[in-house]
Amino acid sequence: MDAHIQNNKRKHLSRKFVRYKEGAEMYGMGLSKFQEIAKEAHATYKINQLVLVNTEILDEFLELYRE
Repeated sequence: MDAHIQNNKRKHLSRKFVRYKEGAEMYGMGLSKFQEIAKEAHATYKINQLVLVNTEILDEFLELYRE
């Protein structure tokens, strides 16, 4: 795998706040499903027109559904 791609993935995995589009890509799901889950987890922060998702809160929420 290209070193640039690996660095990009590592950077994304360590980010605390992401936008909807970035988060959907990180978690491998569609945009609308990611938005739905982020809101349900109360992991969203709205600043004017910008919405950020706290990935730490989202990860904790997703762990509740682990089988």
